[in-house]
Amino acid sequence: MSMRISKTKFCAGVQCLKRLYLLVHEPELAAELDAASEAIMAQGREVGLLARQMFPGGVEVRNDGGLDEAIRTTRELVANTDVPAIFEGTFEHGGVLVRVDALQRQGKRWKLVEVKSTTDLKDHHLEDVAIQYRVLSCSGLKIASACLAHINRDYVHPGGKIDPREFFRVRNVTWRVQQLQPKLTSQLRSEFRVLAQPTAPNIRTGSHCTDPVVCEFFDHCIPPRPDDHIGYLPRIHASVVEAFEEMGVESIWDIPADFDLTEIQRRAVTCVRTDEPWFDHVGLRVKLATLRYPVAYLDFETVNPAIPRFACTHPYQHITFQWSAHIQQRPDAEPEHYEFLATDARDPRHEFISSLCTALGQTGSIVVYSSFESKRLSELDSWLPEFADRINAIQARLFDLLPIVRGHVYHAAFAGSYSLKSVLPALVPGMSYDGMEVTDGQDAGLAWEKLIRGKLDQTETKKITKALLGYCGLDTLALVKLLTELRKYAG
Repeated sequence: MSMRISKTKFCAGVQCLKRLYLLVHEPELAAELDAASEAIMAQGREVGLLARQMFPGGVEVRNDGGLDEAIRTTRELVANTDVPAIFEGTFEHGGVLVRVDALQRQGKRWKLVEVKSTTDLKDHHLEDVAIQYRVLSCSGLKIASACLAHINRDYVHPGGKIDPREFFRVRNVTWRVQQLQPKLTSQLRSEFRVLAQPTAPNIRTGSHCTDPVVCEFFDHCIPPRPDDHIGYLPRIHASVVEAFEEMGVESIWDIPADFDLTEIQRRAVTCVRTDEPWFDHVGLRVKLATLRYPVAYLDFETVNPAIPRFACTHPYQHITFQWSAHIQQRPDAEPEHYEFLATDARDPRHEFISSLCTALGQTGSIVVYSSFESKRLSELDSWLPEFADRINAIQARLFDLLPIVRGHVYHAAFAGSYSLKSVLPALVPGMSYDGMEVTDGQDAGLAWEKLIRGKLDQTETKKITKALLGYCGLDTLALVKLLTELRKYAG
């Protein structure tokens, strides 16, 4: 068979045959990787390197000389009994090419290990392991076991060096991948048949476009929605969307009057049809009347690395590295700005909370947007018990605007979302993050990672520092402006 597909493309075909066809024949239609996607891939490589420490003496198969050379090198390493383990071993059978994260020699048999940076085994991981098992078995290797190594969600970093045997949980999935082999045979036939066609198959879009991963051809297959699309109703479930599609309803204008919608969704329908925002003036007035001055407006920025860096943290736990606060002493006063940003790789938690407690003082409401800050404060409380009383006092003063907006405001421009990035431009025209170096929390985390690695020149360091401070500062200034507008609507 002249055509060759990788295990990645095979798994793409399991998700959607059209995705497979486009990956092979029209890859230029795929969306370009953004910085966030590249960071996720880099994190996956970092996790993979840590997993290799479980197999001392292992030899990596490089692909600098091309895949055919990698296949030959793998064959030589398999034959060399002095090699205890092989990383990125490359095999091909029946037009399917796989690179195996780790192969551990066990006498005349082998243990196959696929490494994932998730904290659990997912169903779609099994196809990944199963196709490797198939190709290796057909290539003459005797597989003692097929395993998946994923991050142990209960791992807590003790400080110092990470023990990979504690960090990873290795799951033996041999029986499950063996049971998948007949399905794989049928799947491969379908994939190669589709790849031989002159055009991509016409497959209807649906949940498979985002599950288990967002397809890189999402924007190609799914054009931008019009402003009145049913998908912009708040908290609309996929089953409801499917019901609308079966009825031929795509526009909010065409939703039957007796269709069962939630109160918030019905509110959104009315706003779209009347082109008028909705405000519960009395409800807003009652809620906002509980604010006490001085009022602080607070925002945190965090990173959540797969491999924890600091003692007592676990995989993917948020680490606070920056805060911004605008503090207004009275309703007509100009807000004063305070901020903190960790600028090196040291553990930032103690300095973060110490500076925050000083800036916020002991009285007044603290405005946030969502429960994010409260959750991070709870984590800081568990790590730094000496700050427990002050942290608890801060949490008692938090005033969350999100449920207030969700319960008492709707604007068609929200497009079904109550995120600050959707609410702000609708209610505070002219307030925007456009043109900024950092435009969201993910950007902030990526920028901070660059900042603390210590490989930047002075100019670049100043540029990133300015961008981080500017973004976080705008987040809290946005809360000032938003609350000002909400007060107007409250009368």
